[in-house]
Formats: sequence, structure tokens, C-alpha cells
Amino acid sequence: MKLTKTGAVAELRFNRPEALNALSLPVAEAFAAAVADVAGDPEIRAILLSGEGRAFVAGGDVSAMAADPARGHEVVDALRAVLNPAILALRENDAPVIAAVRGVAAGAGLSLVANADVVVADEGATFVMAYDQVAGVPDCGGSWFLTHRLGRARVMDMMLTGAPLTAIEAQGAGLVSRLCPADEVDGTARALAARVATGPTASFGRFRRLIDAAPHSMLADQLTAERAAFVAAAQSEDFREGVAAFTARRKPEFKGR
Repeated sequence: MKLTKTGAVAELRFNRPEALNALSLPVAEAFAAAVADVAGDPEIRAILLSGEGRAFVAGGDVSAMAADPARGHEVVDALRAVLNPAILALRENDAPVIAAVRGVAAGAGLSLVANADVVVADEGATFVMAYDQVAGVPDCGGSWFLTHRLGRARVMDMMLTGAPLTAIEAQGAGLVSRLCPADEVDGTARALAARVATGPTASFGRFRRLIDAAPHSMLADQLTAERAAFVAAAQSEDFREGVAAFTARRKPEFKGR
């Protein structure tokens, strides 16, 4: 895992290209350490997830699970023990998460993509559950993120049949935000992350929490949550700057607070 900080943007890049960035325990531990570093850095206002080589992340390291079939469940459990807190930390952090996807995003890789707030993908990218091939179930929040992003019918179809989504299908279904040629994915995603990092980060976090709650909230409850979030936002330094900039007809300079 490569962690690079450029200004207010942190890029977490999976770098096990010879295995299509499959999540072995060492890779998972490195990812969790990088997330902890970024989550604890108040200067980071956008997080970019990317993959080295021909794939984003091709799921968990099945070879490690197959090395000792009688103890495969222990490998699965160890991976989840490391990855689950990192997934929660990413979601609870105010900094928006952007995924740059080239090639395949499968299994846990698909879950990580669905966790992102904005997804930039190459026009030939493929998104696949893959769990049906090993008699597993979605992990890394996949059952939650994908149901929120794609809906129950689509997710069940992908799980039961193993049918992949093409990049165009993923965009149409609401998983992918932007498509571009493979050689432009990283640059496009980095430019987008840099732009997002200049925004009102704390308000972005409040907005994400409202969106996450919306599918299972009653309207009255959502209105109450919106009111509380907006009142909190209106007490922030960024809100005061935004209002002042609007009335002065100038571009706001947000600090993420």
C-alpha cells in the first residue's frame, strides 16, 4: 500500500499488481494503517483510493484461504478483523472518498468502490461480485453499500448469477460517476480529489450522513436530521465564509471546518 499526501489530498494506492491487488493480510494491515494515518490527519480533506497495474482490487486473496482449507475461515476472519474498522473509519471521516478504477473491481474491491462517494472508472472497467464462485458472501460492507447504491434487485441478481457490470452499466446503475479512457483515470481522479479538497469538508460529512440515513428514514425523521445538520453547519467557520463570499460575489475560501 502506497500512501501519498499532496496538499489536502491523501491517495491510498494498492500496490500488489502481480496479484491484481488482491487483499492478503499484509495488504489489509497496510491499508488499515494508511486509513488510520489519514483519518487522524486534520489537514486531509479528500481521500483517493486507487490500484497499481491492471486492476483496482480483485477481491480477497483466495490462494491464502486455499492454502489450508480447514483453516480458511480463520484467514477470512483475520482479514475482516483488520478491514472492518478501516471501512468504518473511512465512512465516519468527513473527507470525501474518491475511487479511481481501472480494470476489474471484484469482491471486496467492489465493496471499496461502493464505499466511495465518487467513482471515476475506465471505459473498459468491470465490476463483479465473485462471491458466488467461492460460496462466500459480500464483505467490507458490500451488502450495505451496494444495496444503497444499486438496490436489492440488482445486487441479488449479481450475487446469484455472478453477472458482472460493465463500466457503462455501472454508470447507468449509479455506481460509477464518471468514465474516461484508462490512461486518464488516475489524472482525472486526482484532479477531482484536489478540487473536492477545497470544499466545505465538514458539511460534506454531514451531507453523507444524511444520504446514508435517507433510504430507511421516515420523512419527518429526515427533516429533523436535516434541520440539526444545517443548524450545526450554520455555526461553522466555513458557513460564515460561504455567506460572506456569496454576498461579496467572490469565490469562498473554505478551511474544511
